[in-house]
Amino acid sequence: MADNWLPTLKTATPQEGFELATKLARIGVKVTQPSAELRDKLRAAYEQDTVQLIASSQVIATHFQTVAAANNYWRD
Repeated sequence: MADNWLPTLKTATPQEGFELATKLARIGVKVTQPSAELRDKLRAAYEQDTVQLIASSQVIATHFQTVAAANNYWRD
């Protein structure tokens, strides 16, 4: 993984914050399972599984809470 890929949690808008939260979740999966080939194979197992999809959404939501707090909930 490249150094300093996450220089800040600051974003200009909540939408950018959500996009960052999604990226954090995706990077987390890549760190946990570095093999792109195996991730592709595993995708077939979870893309049809509502429990796993909801769990993925929960991870993104947790990251979004962190990003929102870092941005003082986008208040000045």
